[in-house]
Amino acid sequence: MTTAEASRTDLNSEERTRCEVWTRVMGYHRPVAEFNVGKKSEHRERKHFVEKHCGHYS
Repeated sequence: MTTAEASRTDLNSEERTRCEVWTRVMGYHRPVAEFNVGKKSEHRERKHFVEKHCGHYS
């Protein structure tokens, strides 16, 4: 068994829960599902990035 296979979790549909995505818009956080059509479109066009780790921790 590979590491990827070992970390994979299979759930039945009744075990799953809906994932709610929140993001910051107009200075406060709101769930994306409650955005109007224009805000949803703007959210899809956003460029996402991953911050690189800086510094050394010991």
